Amino acid sequence: MASRVLIVEDEQDIRDLLAFNLSREGYQVATAATGTEGLRQASRERPDLVLLDLMLPEMDGLEVCRRLRQDPATAAVPVIMLTAKGHEVDRIVGLEIGADDYVVKPFSPKELLARVRAVLRRARPREAGSASLSAGGIVLDTGTYAVTVGADPVTLTPKEFDLLRALLDARGRVLSREFLLDRVWGYARASEIESRTVDVHVRRLRAKLGDEGRRILTVKNVGYRLEPEGQAG
Repeated sequence: MASRVLIVEDEQDIRDLLAFNLSREGYQVATAATGTEGLRQASRERPDLVLLDLMLPEMDGLEVCRRLRQDPATAAVPVIMLTAKGHEVDRIVGLEIGADDYVVKPFSPKELLARVRAVLRRARPREAGSASLSAGGIVLDTGTYAVTVGADPVTLTPKEFDLLRALLDARGRVLSREFLLDRVWGYARASEIESRTVDVHVRRLRAKLGDEGRRILTVKNVGYRLEPEGQAG
């Protein structure tokens, strides 16, 4: 079944260009021209991915992303932000509130499609029958794409899930920010913004894991490791 992509973009030329290229690649495409309509469609139709412009009428893209992440029904839907060149603060804020990736305008359709494929590939549930990974009270099931802490389910975004999986896979080894950017985000070369992205996602992951989040340790000037044994803290 074709993946469903919701484009939330107020500039019709860009919206039409995105819709044309995505449709040609076999995606099912829906569009919205305002933040309010985009949020309404995302809540109603549950797309597989949202392309979200930041500068929108009625409700800006940052608020749309924030509300998507607050709603359990859409909290795990991947979001790619469309940002203007030079708006680094907006990109950082967007990543902090839960966007999975960003593409800077002007962009090439080829670049955009590559980002869409990468995010959808990482968001797709793993094959059934895969093993569970655990540390303390944290259990991650790679088959059902579920995470629990104790008996409580935890809703993670696709990037948070892949970040936790990478840390659990490492079994206590230190993972550099560069490794995590390549493994989780697919960035071959780190920039200051992208390195900040790792820190932001680690902070949000810790918060969602509650007390068990203290297992994720910062290794100064290197990266992160997850303490697999003993008590969190």
